[in-house]
Amino acid sequence: MHSWTDTLRFAFQPVVNPTNGAVAGLEILARPETGDILAEARRDPGLDCRLAVSAVRAAVRKETLLPLFVNVFAGTLADLGGLPSLHDAVREAGRLPWEVTIDVCPPYTHVPQPALLEAVAVLRRQGFRICADGVGDGDVPLRLLSDLAPDLVKLDASLLARPAVVRSMRTLCDELGALLAVEGVETEGQCAAALAAGAQLAQGELFAPPARLPAADVYVPPRSPADLSVPRSGPSVREFVRPAALLPATASAGQVRALLTGSPDVSGVLLVDSAGVPVRSVHRSRFLLSMSGRYGHALYADRPAAKLGDAPRTVGVDATAWEVLDVVAVGGRDRTSDDVAVVDEYGRCVGVVRLADLVRALAETRVEEAAGLNPLTRLPGSDAITGEVDRRIAAGRPFALGWLDIDHFKQVNDGAGFAAGDELIRAVGRALQQAATGSARVGHIGGDDFLVLADPEGLDPLAAAVLDTPWSAGGLPVTLSLATVLCAPGSVADHRQAAACLAPLKKAAKALRGASWVLGRAGVPGHETLRGVAPTPAPAGCVAAEPGGR
Repeated sequence: MHSWTDTLRFAFQPVVNPTNGAVAGLEILARPETGDILAEARRDPGLDCRLAVSAVRAAVRKETLLPLFVNVFAGTLADLGGLPSLHDAVREAGRLPWEVTIDVCPPYTHVPQPALLEAVAVLRRQGFRICADGVGDGDVPLRLLSDLAPDLVKLDASLLARPAVVRSMRTLCDELGALLAVEGVETEGQCAAALAAGAQLAQGELFAPPARLPAADVYVPPRSPADLSVPRSGPSVREFVRPAALLPATASAGQVRALLTGSPDVSGVLLVDSAGVPVRSVHRSRFLLSMSGRYGHALYADRPAAKLGDAPRTVGVDATAWEVLDVVAVGGRDRTSDDVAVVDEYGRCVGVVRLADLVRALAETRVEEAAGLNPLTRLPGSDAITGEVDRRIAAGRPFALGWLDIDHFKQVNDGAGFAAGDELIRAVGRALQQAATGSARVGHIGGDDFLVLADPEGLDPLAAAVLDTPWSAGGLPVTLSLATVLCAPGSVADHRQAAACLAPLKKAAKALRGASWVLGRAGVPGHETLRGVAPTPAPAGCVAAEPGGR
């Protein structure tokens, strides 16, 4: 008598970090040779659970160390109240539950939501991570998605044609503490659209098709220079996370040695406690050097590996690349090549980052920024600012964009000389840079024009720093004009629309006398005059002069 397992095979497809090409895990896909076992599993929770157990065992037979993504129907979880047999299978395989993400798959219609949420809570207590799968192409209600509070949300690639939806989902994911992935990516254009909309992970034929053997080598399209431009605070550590090689804190040195010798790409092993919190870090080279010395194997093989490890270096998932470098800088030089563990809000390891990845990305960033610096002020040009504007729009963050210039600058050059004019421009640039605290950024777009990007609440001190200063060039008094537009989430689609909103505001500011500042809101007609004096109307019968040639 044939069993359904006789004709069932499994394929593995990588879930990829498209920023650095790292494989974040492998989704295990059932591939029956005959019949439609997935349709049966959708109706039979017991069969669906056995499929999940078989998927884990299939991955173990392929000896992969990568984190796993296992598909389970929402109805199965609600019906069974958790997956105790899957938990047992993971433990028997020598894997840890937090290395396994449960992809909760639609349909959700007619699934009792309280039972589903309770089952998810049970899985979380066991240590599993939760992914909401099929969002955008399935029937998951938004309220249920919020209640699930998944660690990962997978969007269908068809939503890339609606980037505003993807950006909104990224905002929701940030609120929930979840990562955003796009599945079904088949073209480089879709990959670029996913990155631009804020996706942190991706999956699809472009990177690697499903295969019988787990693949860690994937294709990732090269990124354009504009993609490499990052905020001054540095890129997020999430962009560089790689899967961690984990073993229990009680593992012996022999077990660590077996893992390292069988996995040449693993640079180190993290020893974690029963909750998944790193307790020791074992560096590949130092460990193998100790083991290969005279009597090393005899001395250490059966002893706890923790004795050959160091205290782990950790950062939170919301850290920046620069914060990771700060962590690496603390301690002896012999540990500069150690992996840094990335932990979630509970201290559980979600992966590692390698120093080489960070240095390479930050070096590329600095090269790109240096190429775009204005030679007079050493401030970045418009590309850096507009790129950051687009990132804030994609993240759903409110911002204020400002355009500042020097009034009557041609008269400054004509009256005081170009050297005095250049020094005035440098002085204004320095004042703006010193006033741009926090996430504010300043750019010099040429001549006497500057761009300012800030959080809305950071506008007042920045404006005061430059407008309240008495400026002069060659003994001649000089004033400045500032135009700003406040952009709420959804009010502009990209930096071009923001710039278009700013243009009439600059014209309004230049029409005022003295140091001036006008403020507008994207999508709202009119503006406020915060500084400056309206020009005096010309007497009757006279021809009105220009407003001072501002």
